[in-house]
Amino acid sequence: MRYVRLGRAGVKVSRVALGTGRLGSGVPEETSIQIIHRALELGINFIDTADIYGGGASEIAVGKALQGRRDEVVLGTKFKIDTDDGPNGQGASRYRIMRQVERSLKRLQTDYIDLYQIHRPDGECEIDETLRAMDDLVRQGKVRYIGCSNFDAWRIMEALWVSDRMNLERFVTNQPRYNMLDRHVEQEILPACKKFGLATLCYSPLEGGMLTGKYLGGTQAGYRLTGEELQDPKRQAQLHKVAQFKTIADRLGVSLANLAIAWLIHRGEDVIPILGASRPGQLDENIQALELTLDQEILQQIEAINPSPFFDFTLR
Repeated sequence: MRYVRLGRAGVKVSRVALGTGRLGSGVPEETSIQIIHRALELGINFIDTADIYGGGASEIAVGKALQGRRDEVVLGTKFKIDTDDGPNGQGASRYRIMRQVERSLKRLQTDYIDLYQIHRPDGECEIDETLRAMDDLVRQGKVRYIGCSNFDAWRIMEALWVSDRMNLERFVTNQPRYNMLDRHVEQEILPACKKFGLATLCYSPLEGGMLTGKYLGGTQAGYRLTGEELQDPKRQAQLHKVAQFKTIADRLGVSLANLAIAWLIHRGEDVIPILGASRPGQLDENIQALELTLDQEILQQIEAINPSPFFDFTLR
C-alpha cells in the first residue's frame, strides 16, 4: 500500500479509502466488520462514513469493527442531510453540528473523529457559523481536520476566504462524485482543490456499477438500474462509452473496474478513490488497481472516449 498526505494536512492516508455507505444496512453487520478488517489487513487506513448511511447503522458497524484498532485508522464521517423530523432535523447550523457530532462519536465508539465533513452545502446557514462550530470541535479535541462534500468551486473558495479572515480551521478535503464517466469536477472544482491544497475524495469511482461493465449485458435482479432506466438516452450514451473502455481493459488484461480506479489514481496524489465493497474479496480484486500503470497512450485513448469538460480560459 502507498500512502499520501491528506491535502495540505500532515496526516498520511492510504492511496485508496474504504467507503461504508452500505455497511451495516445493505450489507449485514457481521460481513461489514469482516470487510473493514480485511481493508486494514490490506493496508487501507482511511475509512469514510456518514451519520445518514443506513440511518446510523454504518457508523455503528465501523465502531464495532475498530474496537482495539482505532489508532490504526484515519476515520472520517459527515453531517448535514436529514436524520430527524422537525425544523432542525437537517442542516449545518451550530445547533445541529454540536448535536450530530455527539451522536456520531457514540455510534463510532470513539473520543474523536479524524475528518469531519459537511455532507452537502446548507443554503440556509451562513458558512461562518458552520466553520466556527467546526473550529470549536477541533479546539475541543473532538475533531482533527475538517472538510466538505459536494461543494461547488465558489463555495469552497468562500469557505477558505472566511476561514482565513476569521482565523478558523480550513477545509483539507472535498468529496465529489468523480469517475471516468462523470468528469464535471475538472472544470472548476478540481483545479480549485489542487490550487489551495484540498484532497479530492472521489465517491462513486465506478459510477454505481456502470464502470464494472455489468450493465453491458442488460440488467438483472438486485442491480441498481432497471431495464427502463438503462433505456434512457443518457444511460445509453454511457453504455456506449463503457463498451469502449472495456475494450481497453481487455487489451490490458485487467478488469474494467481496475482500469477505472487506476485512472483516478493517475489523476494525482491528491485524488483519492473511495472503494465500496459488499464482500471482503471484492476489496482484494479492486485494490489490484494500485499495481496498474497507465502510460500516456492509454490515457489518451480514455480521453478520446470521454473528453474532459475543462476549458482553458488563459488569455493568450
